[in-house]
Amino acid sequence: MNILVTGADGFIGKNLCVKLSELGYDDITKFDRNNSLVDLTHALKTTDFIFHLAGINRPLNDEEFKSGNVGLTEYITNTLLELGRSVPLLLTSSIQADKDNAYGISKSAAEDNICCYKQKSKAATYIYRLPNVFGKWCKPNYNSMVATFCYNTLHDLPITIHDPKAKVNLVYIDDVCEQFCRHLTENNIEPIVEPIYKQTVGAVAELLTEFKQSRETLVTADVGTGFIRALYSTYISYFESENFSYIVPAYTDPRGTFCEMLKTPNAGQFSYFTAHPGITRGGHYHHSKNEKFLVIKGTANFRFQNILTNEKSELVIDANEHRIVETVPGWTHDVTNIGSDELIVMLWANEIFDREKPDTFAKPL
Repeated sequence: MNILVTGADGFIGKNLCVKLSELGYDDITKFDRNNSLVDLTHALKTTDFIFHLAGINRPLNDEEFKSGNVGLTEYITNTLLELGRSVPLLLTSSIQADKDNAYGISKSAAEDNICCYKQKSKAATYIYRLPNVFGKWCKPNYNSMVATFCYNTLHDLPITIHDPKAKVNLVYIDDVCEQFCRHLTENNIEPIVEPIYKQTVGAVAELLTEFKQSRETLVTADVGTGFIRALYSTYISYFESENFSYIVPAYTDPRGTFCEMLKTPNAGQFSYFTAHPGITRGGHYHHSKNEKFLVIKGTANFRFQNILTNEKSELVIDANEHRIVETVPGWTHDVTNIGSDELIVMLWANEIFDREKPDTFAKPL
């Protein structure tokens, strides 16, 4: 299938072209401001599907709205009609298309032109009135609040917020591209991108501040699902190479090293510790806290003793076993490096360590 993408060098265009390539579409013609109308005409002669993403939203004057949003659309549809071609076409419009401003009027006129093309050619057409789209590769300080907030937060630049309670509807670029690509293989799809994330300007700014502070606090937000996942991925996409790493706290004594890696609001924290040969660590119990240990280097002897019954248990664990050892409330426990090499153990605790209420009580075995 030959696919034409106008505005291929733009934010949505770049992401869409990558997605198309991942899906195995190799014949992609990219049209942007560096190409000529001759190039466009040539592409229109052979294309099987058009993603018409090109448009103007930051013109030098309002006349550019007409030429960029209406004129280019008319050229595409008129050329197709002259060629006698009925090519499916997807147009990215805007939620401002029903507003009485120069940008909205130009988008509405482009939509009307697509509707006229559909009537004359009987081609399938899809008009997407997109809300605010956010995601990687969106240009900051241009026309995206999220891109600007991400970039400025990362670079310690001020953010201007006139009304933190102002509502904004957002869609994520990956969802946009996935929805667009469905039109290549499915019929009768409604031109709606979901989910739509309903946020406030202030809430977005607060989350980004939390993301930035997480490298100091080690507390990472719930970045695995939904809007926070998408926003965090967008935020870190503005990292430059010098931002790719950071140092976390580590505490070293004659026994070895203890290093905290990550804390979460609702799912505990992750860390690791080392122990030199013959060294024992631990010797305490918990009432509610529980932990999971994974030996990733060396051989360890885990010992347990019930603080009421004095029942005892031992487990010798080698790194090659990939076995999780779990602590149980009411059992004191320790771990000894019984090998000849350094012992390295990954550790997860179900709660963040609270110095005021540590739930850790010394009781050597």
